[in-house]
Amino acid sequence: MDHGGHGMTMDLPPFTLGRGLEWSADPFFLVACLAGLGLYGWGVVRLRRRGDAWSPGRSAAFVLGVLTVLLMMCTRLNDYGMVMFSVHMVQHMVISMLSPILILLGAPITLALRALPVAATRGRKGPRELLLMFLHSRYMRIVTHPAFTIPLFIASLYGLYFSPLFDFLMESRTGHAAMMVHFLAVGLVFFWPIMGVDPGPHRPGYLMRMLELFAGMPFHAFFGIALMMGSTAMVKTYQHPPASLGIDALADQNAAGGIAWAFSEIPSVLVLLALLFQWYNSEQRQARRTDRAAERDGDKELEAYNAYLASLNARGN
Repeated sequence: MDHGGHGMTMDLPPFTLGRGLEWSADPFFLVACLAGLGLYGWGVVRLRRRGDAWSPGRSAAFVLGVLTVLLMMCTRLNDYGMVMFSVHMVQHMVISMLSPILILLGAPITLALRALPVAATRGRKGPRELLLMFLHSRYMRIVTHPAFTIPLFIASLYGLYFSPLFDFLMESRTGHAAMMVHFLAVGLVFFWPIMGVDPGPHRPGYLMRMLELFAGMPFHAFFGIALMMGSTAMVKTYQHPPASLGIDALADQNAAGGIAWAFSEIPSVLVLLALLFQWYNSEQRQARRTDRAAERDGDKELEAYNAYLASLNARGN
């Protein structure tokens, strides 16, 4: 079967990492990634010119996140992903679980809110006001709520792979690209409230965020195990790989399952580290605030407590 008139995918030589990493750009992802990097760069430059600081670590995380998307979608990995389940699964896992975390660590919404110009006249809505309206909209409150994000995260696996929709999308390069856009979007809305780096409609406490994170991950592991243990090819698209690849469909499916299973641990560890780091920082900030308040008030709380003890003492005497 020719995938969307892309005959090249049919006579690919056996997969090696070197071949997989050769340049082969998907036009949509190439333009989108370059636009994302350009806009982020513009925001950072604008802040710097104004004399405001922006963390180089955030910039590095964002650039790395976008580069992981480029790596998956603008190399031959994307060609191999059309005919090899295992390579497709690497694309899916990176784009739905690693890229979103790195992009969110870059705090792009915070950067946009700080860099976008404020409307010149009161009552008028500039880009910054429109972004704020969007962030506070009912739509955003729904799509970032755990009651929506967790089922969506799970349905993106089971509902897609074990239904005819997957085979339909895989019939063309456009369908495959649309699927990857969906995976990236689902990853972003799932991890956004959990990461809590950018402002959003939901800001649960640290413990709640950890629970949200661990609510989705076991389903990923089960999905991987189902593919690993499968004794028949479960997804029609990958049932008959091109002979030139020299692979067995079932072995490739089992490898895809192993990748899905192993990968579910990576974001858990990354997000957990980020959350613990944020938690520690917020505790430190709180401690500093308390110290400053004590300096300002001449430690009124302590004085009041000492006076209370003295009064008890006097009463006792």
